[in-house]
Amino acid sequence: MKMILLVCSVTLGFAFSQSSAIAADGKPEQLAAKYNCQACHAVDKKVVGPAYKEVAKKYAGDKSALAKLQQKVKNGGGGVWGSVPMPPNNVPDAELKTLVQWVLSLKS
Repeated sequence: MKMILLVCSVTLGFAFSQSSAIAADGKPEQLAAKYNCQACHAVDKKVVGPAYKEVAKKYAGDKSALAKLQQKVKNGGGGVWGSVPMPPNNVPDAELKTLVQWVLSLKS
């Protein structure tokens, strides 16, 4: 009985660790959904905040864009895209980097 519990525990632990790694490694759209980014943003059109593609276009060629946008998402801010400020978001750093890299990779 103890062996069965041990095997189940190890299997579940492995399964959960793999799902987190998959979300962070290759599924930025899932991360955007997880952190409710779509409440204010869309890939191709302005919602409350700018379209992701517009963000990518604005920051194209800016070598500090990744760091700037990570700080903007984490701490919030306003005045760049209109009068509605972006609230601070509690996104872990690794997932935040994945999200911002994805946004910056989008082409118009």
